[in-house]
Amino acid sequence: MRTILCLIASNCFMTYAWYGHLKKDTTNMPLIKLILISWAIAFFEYVFMVPANNRFGKQEGFSPFQLKTIQEIISLSVFFIFALVFLKEQFRWNYLVAFVFIIGAVYFMFIPSSK
Repeated sequence: MRTILCLIASNCFMTYAWYGHLKKDTTNMPLIKLILISWAIAFFEYVFMVPANNRFGKQEGFSPFQLKTIQEIISLSVFFIFALVFLKEQFRWNYLVAFVFIIGAVYFMFIPSSK
């Protein structure tokens, strides 16, 4: 559970660092300033991501493939909410279909293998 919570927190920071500036007109802001602001926010992404992937995930028995899959699902889920709520993007039916296929991929990732 620590892994999931840390990945959620990490992805909230990452999503804001990458896409938060799209809400404002930053065309007059020097690019280096925008990059440095994003890096400062992304620092907190790593504060949560590194323990989630390198310590907690392994302790909780996740394989690297499973950790990456969990991270991507959380990343897409956080972005989905962020895009709808913060950026006021429109939801489209094909997004739902894509998410269903991704959930199918997660299902197959977690099927126990017969070693």
